[in-house]
Amino acid sequence: MYRVLLVDDEPLVHQHVWSLGDWQSNGFELSGEAYNGEMALQLIERTRPHIAIIDVNMQGMNGVELQRAIRLQYPHVRTIMLSSYDDYDYVRECLKNGAVDYLLKHRLDEQMLMTVLHKAALEVQPSSGPGTRGIAQAPEGSSYLLRLRESLSDLMQGKEGAIQALEHYTREIGVFTDTVSYVTAAVQIVSFRLLTESRSDVQTNRLVQQVVDLMQQSLGDPPDRMAAYVENGRLAAVFAFRDRSEQAAASEAARLMSKLRHSLELFLNLKCTYAIGHVCGHLRNIEASYRSAERLLDAGSPSEKPWRGSERISLTIEEHKRLLLAIENLDKERAQQLLASIFSSIRGQPVHSQPVQMMVSELLSIGEKALEKGLLHDEDMSAGSMPVREALGRIDSMDELEQWLQSYYEALLQRLGRQRAGGPYSSHVSQAILLILEQYPSYITLELAAKAIGLSPSYLSRIFKEETKSTFSEYVNRVRIEASRKLLESGQYSVKQISSQVGFGTYNYFFKVFKEMTGMTPHAYVNRIGRK
Repeated sequence: MYRVLLVDDEPLVHQHVWSLGDWQSNGFELSGEAYNGEMALQLIERTRPHIAIIDVNMQGMNGVELQRAIRLQYPHVRTIMLSSYDDYDYVRECLKNGAVDYLLKHRLDEQMLMTVLHKAALEVQPSSGPGTRGIAQAPEGSSYLLRLRESLSDLMQGKEGAIQALEHYTREIGVFTDTVSYVTAAVQIVSFRLLTESRSDVQTNRLVQQVVDLMQQSLGDPPDRMAAYVENGRLAAVFAFRDRSEQAAASEAARLMSKLRHSLELFLNLKCTYAIGHVCGHLRNIEASYRSAERLLDAGSPSEKPWRGSERISLTIEEHKRLLLAIENLDKERAQQLLASIFSSIRGQPVHSQPVQMMVSELLSIGEKALEKGLLHDEDMSAGSMPVREALGRIDSMDELEQWLQSYYEALLQRLGRQRAGGPYSSHVSQAILLILEQYPSYITLELAAKAIGLSPSYLSRIFKEETKSTFSEYVNRVRIEASRKLLESGQYSVKQISSQVGFGTYNYFFKVFKEMTGMTPHAYVNRIGRK
């Protein structure tokens, strides 16, 4: 529990701030209330708070002066500044002196306050101040916590000799001496691989540290509540209880894990999933408790079979080719069908499982390479038009993941289409070309395009012919024949299948237009390809 000192010379402000939200359920408690700077320094000496919320404008010693004194005398205390005025000089001075944030009283609400309190708590050293349960009996400083976390991490990774090292170290520092039961939970950041594969090691390590810090803060004071990073976005939460009731221990662990999941989503925008292992009576058995939690975590929904490592973890060569072909032809419908088919083959797995994460990673890689190749000169389009990977952190179901990826590919094809439709054309003609590229597999006419753009058919027909040197229908046919050639070259479809796929109403008309534009029949084109 993080102790917070509230310093303001207005009693009504004390009442307002204290009434904003459920402090205790968020891991905070009010350790004292001061009405001037001198009183605040006395309370800090006596109660040793982790965080101080300070009014900037007070009689006598003002908030800026108090903050400066706290920084010199009690550097472990994090400060949050409150003011009724948005004064830049005050803001600059407070932030320069190490304030976590500068808040305006009239804009303060529950979400803002709790967000900033959690932000301050992430900067608090776990061992700062006396009275922290479990730490008071442990060695000074936070190094013992780091070593304890490392020992737990080694154990959960199954490293040889890890349990002996953990038992020796806990005896050495004198923790868990009166513990009668343990429970371990396995926690998985759902889309960890997808979120971090494009980040640097430094960025990934920073994210991991943020998650561990927030987990620890949400669970409570170590060592009775310990959060440790294991690997690949998986973490362990270890609970030590002095209560002999297994049911009470399991119930408390479940309550804290539910709170933990909510905190990760609220403050880091990360969806996690977790499972709780069995209650055990000895430190030596916590790895078995963790393994039972992992089995539950990786089993997926009760109606699905668990992943046993036999499922495919990449696209087939055929799927890869078809997806590239759909991208090349800007065929949104075929891309959607292919993505749906791919997801149906992995739907039985949890979102965080290796098959799902690796498959989605490959699909994203294909899209990113196509984007990079197709938009080399795309200086006018905002990068924001594409769904960003950070949004994957808020996804925890296969339906949501498939929907996000469908949206990603739809946006990808739209951007590639805009690039191709750009050229040296006016905006109206570019719009018409984009409609052709998007609609050619189905039905597109001059009249429909003119209506969509807001022009008369005759005017669109005239400017289209002037700028492209071809009529609207000739351009449509050219796009369709180009798409049909790529499909023929792929060798995946018959000529009759291709004629309908690229938007021709009849096979005979497709045959006629293909020969007019290429100088040979579709079958002759296929034979020529085969001879190369």
